[in-house]
Amino acid sequence: MASVRRSRVDYARLADLRYQLRRFLGRREEAARSAGVEPQQYAVLLQLKGLEGRRSVTIGALAERLQIRHHSAVELVDRLVERRLVDRRRNGHDGRAVEVALRPAGEAVLRRLALYSTAELTRDGPELVSVLRRLMRQQRRSASVTKLQRRELQRKGGGAR
Repeated sequence: MASVRRSRVDYARLADLRYQLRRFLGRREEAARSAGVEPQQYAVLLQLKGLEGRRSVTIGALAERLQIRHHSAVELVDRLVERRLVDRRRNGHDGRAVEVALRPAGEAVLRRLALYSTAELTRDGPELVSVLRRLMRQQRRSASVTKLQRRELQRKGGGAR
């Protein structure tokens, strides 16, 4: 923890990164609403498609991937089932587990939004990556300086570890 306190913090680059991420996510939220779904519903559709074929997609898995509580994932899935964008069914092996799958209407909404997302990333992604690289480069430099300072203190015999 002491080395974290001694490290230099580049607030300007952290703010730039946060701004770039928020700007991208804000546009994604607007696009989702324009397509007739809420941003979290779009996130569910994306996770369903992204996990397809890799593992069964349960409510618990969606909650983990979206970093939300289980009951919030249930509410999101309920709304998507009502709109006929996803299906829900009990797992054949474990009747307690509920699996969720995309329906064709959900795939269509998702595809439209995903195509827009990838086009936007092609356009705006380089700036996001640039900010992240500058921040990481600064952090590495700061960590290197801190290590050198620690070694120098140890060499002189006066520093705590």
